[in-house]
Amino acid sequence: MTPPSASTHPAASVGPAAWSMTPFLRASIGLHAVGAGVLAADPAAWPWVAGGLLLNHVAITAGGLWPRSRWIGANVLRLDESAAARGEVAITIDDGPDPEVTPAVLDLLAAHGAVATFYCIARRAETHAALAREIVARGHALENHSDAHDHRFSFSGPRAFDREIARAQDRIAAITGVRPTTFRAPAGLRNPFLDPVLHRHALRLVSWTRRGFDTRERDASRVLARLARGLAGGDILLLHDGHAARGPNGRPVILDVLPPLLESIHRAGLRTVTVPQSLAAAHAIRAPGTDPASASAPLSSTPSA
Repeated sequence: MTPPSASTHPAASVGPAAWSMTPFLRASIGLHAVGAGVLAADPAAWPWVAGGLLLNHVAITAGGLWPRSRWIGANVLRLDESAAARGEVAITIDDGPDPEVTPAVLDLLAAHGAVATFYCIARRAETHAALAREIVARGHALENHSDAHDHRFSFSGPRAFDREIARAQDRIAAITGVRPTTFRAPAGLRNPFLDPVLHRHALRLVSWTRRGFDTRERDASRVLARLARGLAGGDILLLHDGHAARGPNGRPVILDVLPPLLESIHRAGLRTVTVPQSLAAAHAIRAPGTDPASASAPLSSTPSA
């Protein structure tokens, strides 16, 4: 099977026109400048300056270790207000594709008429290319979760970030014919160098509203409770098909969580959308002359044979 030439799905144009530093990082730079001025005027003040800068760097590090932080860069934590008003939720599934788990996940989603966003490790997508293409063929989104999912990712500099993200973009586009427009950092960890790199690649960082901790929690009922309690329009939910914990019955936890979760979504009068689909609809609402209904229609990025 030969994949088509790469294209972008509806969210391709979503994103700021120009990269801008967060207020927190601008304040951090200002603090360093003030510190330099204080030292120039009074070198004996160095312990106070050093202490202040140390606390600032601790805060910057904390911003990178907190996946839902917006201190060091833009971060989509939930769908926008228009999506919430439409009763839309996004199920996101990380670390695949997995040749055992992902096909069963796809079947469960199809049985409930649901769509999901798969944040895939690009090298795994290349290894299981037919499965990656099937994800897209079934109307789901396959997005960038880095090339190798290296746990040292958050210690990278700008060049390393650029290489890792560009490789993943190219691999996924070559396999599926669709170029990702959103990115999720491995384990959600990052540093201030990531945001401008994502901007250069026209990618939006996406985290989550709530997660099930299903890579370590073996009790499906607890995972479900974390995801379904207080479920509301606009929520972004996190599960895993790769690195999935297994319950006492030996089944990957996600397979026991998805059916009742999808039923809870249905009972609440909500519907599932992919993250790029929702971002595109939000962008269309802001763009004059664009029909939001067409942007929020189900994706159809089926590769040709």
